Amino acid sequence: MAEPLLQLSGVHTHIGPYHILHGVDFSIPASQLTVLLGRNGAGKTTTLRTIMGLWQASSGMIRFDGRDITKTSTPDIARAGIGYVPESMAIFTDLTVRENIVLAARSGPVEPARLDWMLGLFPALKRFWNLPAGNLSGGQKQMLAIARAIAEPRRLLLIDEPTKGLAPVMVRSMIEAFKALKASGETILLVEQNFYAASALGDNVIVMDDGRIVHSGAMREMVEDKTLQQRLLGLSLDAHQ
Repeated sequence: MAEPLLQLSGVHTHIGPYHILHGVDFSIPASQLTVLLGRNGAGKTTTLRTIMGLWQASSGMIRFDGRDITKTSTPDIARAGIGYVPESMAIFTDLTVRENIVLAARSGPVEPARLDWMLGLFPALKRFWNLPAGNLSGGQKQMLAIARAIAEPRRLLLIDEPTKGLAPVMVRSMIEAFKALKASGETILLVEQNFYAASALGDNVIVMDDGRIVHSGAMREMVEDKTLQQRLLGLSLDAHQ
């Protein structure tokens, strides 16, 4: 079997006096979309921030592409090829859509073919290209945040709750965009609360509770096992169609 692109081994994270992650272990295979599920407060966002070095793991190891990045700085982690889209989206609302994309491409202008590909994923951005990003709807801002993350080629994308608070029609648009990203061979770790979206996209699923991994496996198995859904998440896919 190929070595996973990302691997967490026994990762603990403390934030001040609080012990948030308790020995987290999981692997992310290349060129697949893995969904990280769990209730609010389970530790999902802390996991992403720990991978990015925004919060330092207090023990354990994080390996990316065979290299130990546990103590690596956030800028160096980004330079290694990991893109991060936080739940807050972190776009510049006073700048135009174009300016947001330009700033995200640190190595120079976005290649025309890549820009065409990005705008094909998110057509709304083309319509608002020269308007302030603050004029976008919530879903369009989320699309811009993802577009910023892929303005340059990335080895791995970490994306935190991209469908949160979106209308159903925008959720469906987001699902189609992620399907296109998957088809292009992107490796994605996606934190998601919407089980319908998660089940439509995930190749693999990891379930977290109280800072621990309580399940990992193929998404297909969870979709087919309603008892497992109820036990781990307290829900069933049928209720979220």
